[in-house]
Amino acid sequence: MTIAVEKVLYTARATAEGGRQGHTASDDGKLDVTLAPPKEMGGSGDGTNPEQLFAAGYASCFHSAMKTVARKTKQNVDDSTVTAAVGIGPINGGAGYGFEVELVVSLPNLERAEAEALVAQAHQVCPYSNATRGNIKVDLSVA
Repeated sequence: MTIAVEKVLYTARATAEGGRQGHTASDDGKLDVTLAPPKEMGGSGDGTNPEQLFAAGYASCFHSAMKTVARKTKQNVDDSTVTAAVGIGPINGGAGYGFEVELVVSLPNLERAEAEALVAQAHQVCPYSNATRGNIKVDLSVA
């Protein structure tokens, strides 16, 4: 199922040069990073990589979605964190590569059942979750 937005509120633009061993910058200059494959993939590890950028984006977006849901349900999410672990590896017998994601959420001011329900609701709201649903494995856990 393809998801279409009803109205575009913002469009981010970034340009990459050199692929995984290169440079990426946003059109407004707020993101400007050198890229290098991690040592685990045979690279120098001297720059960031697309998986780190994806992890940072997903964790931040999911945290915002969680805060939005919590605000509506009047739940205390002070001191909460979201950590995203993005794994990359071969798929289709090595014919390509794919991702898997683990989101670990810390909600120190909520009981476990409340926290798990909030995380499940945020997973329905988060744009990254909506974009990846049915495409990659995403594991959610409450720390």
